[in-house]
Amino acid sequence: MPPAVTHTPAKIRVLVADDEPLARRGVRQLLAPHADMTVAGESRNGPETLRALDALAPDLLFLDVQMPEMDGFEVLRAHGAERMPTVVFVTAHDQFAVRAFEAHALDYLVKPLNVERFEAALRRVRERLHMMEAVDRAARLTVLLAAERAHRERSGVERLVVSTATSDLVIPVADIDWISADDYYACLHVGAKDHLLRESLSSLEARLDTRLFARVHRSAIVQLDRVRELRTTLHGDEVVLRNGSRVPVSRRKRAMLENLLRYRLPTCPTR
Repeated sequence: MPPAVTHTPAKIRVLVADDEPLARRGVRQLLAPHADMTVAGESRNGPETLRALDALAPDLLFLDVQMPEMDGFEVLRAHGAERMPTVVFVTAHDQFAVRAFEAHALDYLVKPLNVERFEAALRRVRERLHMMEAVDRAARLTVLLAAERAHRERSGVERLVVSTATSDLVIPVADIDWISADDYYACLHVGAKDHLLRESLSSLEARLDTRLFARVHRSAIVQLDRVRELRTTLHGDEVVLRNGSRVPVSRRKRAMLENLLRYRLPTCPTR
C-alpha cells in the first residue's frame, strides 16, 4: 500500500516587534517547536516596525503595545488596519486588552508569556489564516469564472443545433449568412439552405458574437463579413450580401451598421 500523501503547510512568516530583547527571544523560543512558523524579522520600536512591515510583508505580527517613539496602536494607525497582517498584541499590562480587540487584534497576550496561552493564540492564528486563504481562493475563482463567462459571452456560441424530424443538425455559426425572424422561430440562411431554429431572434442575438453578427432590423441579423454593400433604395435601406440576398435595414440601425462596415465596404448612392 503506497504511503499516504501529506500536505506540508506553507510557512507562516512572523515579525516580532518589542523593545525588550528578552521578550523577543521569548517569542522566538515559543515559536521554535512549530515547524509552520518562521521568524522573518524583529523590530525594536515603532518606526522600525513600520519599515519591517513594508519590507518583509509578514503573515503574523507579535506587536508590543508599549514601545519607544510609537506604541503598538500608533503603528497600527500609521500602517493602516486594512494593510496589517494578523496581529497578536503583547504587553505587560492587561488594561490594554479592550483597546487591542477594538483595534481588531486577533489575540492579546500578557507578559510573562504562558506556554498554554501562547499555543492557544497560535491555534487562532492558524484558523484565521486558513480562513483568509480559503476566502482568497474563492475570490480568485469568482474572478476567473466571471472573466471566463465574459469571454464566452463576448465570443458567442460557435455552433447551433437545429432539430429536424429525423435528427439534430449541428450548424457552425461561421456558415450562416443571415438570420430572419419567422414567428416564434429563427430562420438560419446557410448558403442555398434554410433551417428553422426554435428560438426568438432576440435570444439568438444575445448568444452570437457581436464582432461577427449585427441586428440590422427587428426581423434580421446579418453576418458582417457576408455583406457586400449597404445602400438606400426607394423602399428604404438594405444590405446586399455576397450571395445576392437582400436584407432590410431599419432607419435607426443604419448609423450603427455604417460604423461597423466603414472599413469593410463602399456605401452606394441612392437609387
